[in-house]
Amino acid sequence: MRCEVAPLLHLDDGFDLRPATSADAATVAQWMAQPHVVPWWQQDWPVERWDQELQEQAAGEHSIPCVVAFKDEDLAYVELYRVRHDRLAEYYAWQEHDWGLHIAIGDVGQVGQGLGRRLLGALGDAVLRADPRCDRVVAEPDVRNTPSVRAFAAAGFEPAGELQLPEKTALLMVRPRTVEA
Repeated sequence: MRCEVAPLLHLDDGFDLRPATSADAATVAQWMAQPHVVPWWQQDWPVERWDQELQEQAAGEHSIPCVVAFKDEDLAYVELYRVRHDRLAEYYAWQEHDWGLHIAIGDVGQVGQGLGRRLLGALGDAVLRADPRCDRVVAEPDVRNTPSVRAFAAAGFEPAGELQLPEKTALLMVRPRTVEA
């Protein structure tokens, strides 16, 4: 699917981020039903449920649902959220301006080629540029999702301990404003 909405943020490394809309519900539903996504997201919902979810998120103050395009082709679903408004705030010592992110690369043909690492680095950089008060971006991949944990680490996210969430044991990954090169 081609990106037809103006980007919310231009990310480094050829990625664009735009708000997800109802028009994206079918694509997101298809991505979430992929075998490499289902175990980690557990949201292989029908299109109608994704349409509702995207509308609710867009109307709220908690999370920003987005689609990432790479070279003008839709590639991934991303949720950006303020940790202080999220249940994650119950599980670690968050800072007032922490941002969190969830990501699913939907196209299985694009998985395992280094795009995830590059995208996570570009997202972390873009969020930190967009919000000067934010000193870190966090994520909480399942500890069993080795490819995701590796991609976050390669993108400058540092492990900060395990968190026992209701549905998984997560590894808190923190991308500080200053990353050692």
